[in-house]
Amino acid sequence: MGARSYAWQRADAGVGHSFARVAAESGGGWRFDGTEILVARGRPMRASFSVTLDAAWRTRAVEVEVLTRRHVTLRLDADDGHRWRMNGRRAARLEGCIDVDIAATPLTNTFPIRRYADLAVGSSRTSPVAWVEVPSLRVVRVDQTYRRLGRDEWEYSDPRHGAYRLKVDPDGIVLDYEGFATRVR
Repeated sequence: MGARSYAWQRADAGVGHSFARVAAESGGGWRFDGTEILVARGRPMRASFSVTLDAAWRTRAVEVEVLTRRHVTLRLDADDGHRWRMNGRRAARLEGCIDVDIAATPLTNTFPIRRYADLAVGSSRTSPVAWVEVPSLRVVRVDQTYRRLGRDEWEYSDPRHGAYRLKVDPDGIVLDYEGFATRVR
């Protein structure tokens, strides 16, 4: 997969659009950049993010910026042992998390889907993730399960948010995230 760009239209409670660019990094990793423009409950918001992954599709660095009436930023870094730092300080509660999931975008679902590409239909895997709430940028640890439903269909679930069907393209990029977003490009 070379550098590509994608766009989604929101299908949830808000009105908005997403844009993202995915590019291979030298050394075999990946960089995901995106922006969400959303109006939810009458309040406009912009969330921009950048996520760097290694060649095994594990999160290494995350930067998120949210503009509402306030300006908030977040920086997360993870090492090979899945030890995390948040804004330069150790984040012990996130230790062992492999992924980041930024709540405002369907793009971060690509990371586990790519890593679990060898799962047989009907099989599932659960792993802890650093869930970034938007617009607050509060980070919580959430166990997420991905179950393969078909060649390009998955079910994402977690105890906090429930279960959702995902349809993806051959690169693992979300085409349709049930009740959340549909890709338009």
